[in-house]
Parts: sequence; structure tokens; C-alpha cells
Amino acid sequence: MSRLSIPVCLLACALFSTSACKHEREAEEQEQEPEHLVVATSPLVQSVVVTQKYVSQIHSRRHIELRALERGYLEEILVQEGQSVSKGDLLFRLLPVVYKARLHGDQAELQSAEIRLRNTEQLFQDHVVSDQEVALVRAELERAKAKVELATAELSFTEIRAPFDGIIDRQYEQQGSLTEEGDMLTTMSDNVVMWVYFNVPEADYLDFRSIPGAVAADNPQHLKLPNSKLELKLANGKVFDQVADETITIESTFDNETGNILFRADFPNPDGLLRHGQTGTMLLHRTLHDAIIIPQRSTFEILDKLYVYVVGDDGVAHQRWITVAHELDDVFVLESGLEAKDKIVLDGVRQVHNGDHVECEFRDPKIVLKNLKHRAE
Repeated sequence: MSRLSIPVCLLACALFSTSACKHEREAEEQEQEPEHLVVATSPLVQSVVVTQKYVSQIHSRRHIELRALERGYLEEILVQEGQSVSKGDLLFRLLPVVYKARLHGDQAELQSAEIRLRNTEQLFQDHVVSDQEVALVRAELERAKAKVELATAELSFTEIRAPFDGIIDRQYEQQGSLTEEGDMLTTMSDNVVMWVYFNVPEADYLDFRSIPGAVAADNPQHLKLPNSKLELKLANGKVFDQVADETITIESTFDNETGNILFRADFPNPDGLLRHGQTGTMLLHRTLHDAIIIPQRSTFEILDKLYVYVVGDDGVAHQRWITVAHELDDVFVLESGLEAKDKIVLDGVRQVHNGDHVECEFRDPKIVLKNLKHRAE
């Protein structure tokens, strides 16, 4: 061996010894590190308000079309678009000359029939004519009366009056127009109470019907949901200042294309803010008592199913499948899967595996839910 090879060997031995020492120190440090601590909590049982939202259409309680009942010239228009009217107010008048003339002619025939009847009755008393002749003249009198009544009705048809208190909508004919029988003159709305229709999926319909006491015994087409309140959010994002009547009306059939059924809620409209044809969002608030609530971030998803890690008394974590009844901001309201006594992993869900032994730092569920800011991992 040469003189140069001896220092090289000594240098290699020194480097190998240094590397081995380094690995031994890292192994010792890893053995001294504590296990990863996770934060755990428990489900919270309390009353909670859940809100279900449905797109809605707003309709007047009474919205009708006012049409011409006879043919003629539109002589007068006595109202303006958007004007409020009272029941019986005169709105439109058709030119009545022809109908007045017909009425006067029929009234004259009625007078003649009355005179003939008196004469015939006198002749009957004098034994000049038979009782059959009197009956024929009396029938002619009744026919003349019927013609007068018909002519009077036709003359009244030249005046279109308000059938109820309401608001006049758009006018489709102008003064002087020749209208035919059935031509639409305007529409009219009664906006004192508004009917708000909203489509409810079949699953929600079945859930509502299953609530104890929700279905009226005298009318199964009505629902009266306990511990609930109906509100209407308008197109500008503001909530209407009136609350709906407690009774909800249900239509009789489902829509085969959408699988929805139509519900109707009645809203008072004292200030006239709501109009026929508006849209909005129905907010159905329900108070659930003794609901089981967990933070969303304590859950994880596998194949479209939600799970949580439940830590047993032995400190071992096991995944458990849960079903969610309602989703709120940052929390889930559970339908099944957990009890109030269970301890679940809150933080560190991604670091825990099924069957792991974990050390838990437990936090009060009330404090946890109060400070939630993040959704599920």
C-alpha cells in the first residue's frame, strides 16, 4: 500500500462514521417527538331554525279581464290606467242609441199587450170570448215583458262597471274605437291579498305531510306547519314586511315534467307594494327542537357519502357514516349517525386514519360552533 492510500482510507472512515452518527441522532429525535394531537368535540343538541327557499310567482287574489258584452262604439272612458276604483264605479260606456231605440220599441209592444189583455178579459166577462182567448193574450203579454227585460239588459251592457274594489290595468281600446262583442277593454286586479305560488319538490312535500299535526283534519289540501314562519324575499333582495297566513294551500296534482307540486301562501298587502305578476323567493323558516348539529369541517366525503371520525373511550378513531337533514352556514343538521355523547374529530381529519390511536384535545361544542368560519374539508 502506498503512503497516499492510508490518509484516503482514514478520510472515508471518518465520513462514514459522521453519517452514521447523524442518522442515529435523527432516529432518536423522531422517537422523542410526541404523537400528532387532534382537536375533538361533540355534537350539540339544541333548537335551530332552518330555512328552505323556493322560487315564487305573485298573483292577485282576483285578476280578471273586462270585455265588451255588446258591439258598438266606445263612447266614454272614465278611468285611467293604474287608477283605483270601487265596486260599481262606471268604467266604460258604449254608444247606447241603438239599444235605447230597441228598448223603447219593446216597451211600446208591452203597453199594447197590456191593453189587449184588459179588453179580452172584459169580453170574457161579457161571455163574448172563451178563456182560451184570454190565455193567448196573456201569453203575448209575458212574451212582451221578456223582450223588454232583454232590451234592458242589452242597454245595461253598454255600461261596464267595476265588479269589485281594485286597480285598473292597461287599456286595450281607445275612445271612439268600434268594439265587437268579447273584445277586451282592460284587466283589473284586487291586490288586498296576494296569492304567492311556489313549487315544492316531491321529497319536501312528503316531509311536510309527515309532520305531526301539519295536515288539517277537515281539509287535507291545507297544511299548517307547526313552529314555522313564511316570508317573501323580493327581487331587490329585501324581505316583504308582511308575514303570510299560517295555512298553506296545496294544488291537487304534481307536474310530471318537473316532479313538483304547487303550494300557495296568502300575504296581506295593505300598502299595495305587491302587484300581479311579480316574482320573489319564498322563505320557509322552521324551528327544529333537539336537533343534532356538527361542524361541516369535521366531515369528509367518500363516494358521495359523508363520514366523521368517532373517537372511542380507548382513544381509537373509527369512521362513521352520517346522513344530513339540513345544511346551514358551517354546520350540518343530522338526520342520523351520531348521538350527543359521541366524541368526533374536529381538526386534523386529514391526518387521521380508520383505526388510528389518537390523542385528543377536547373543546366545548358550544364554543366551537360559536366561532366557526370554515366549511367542511
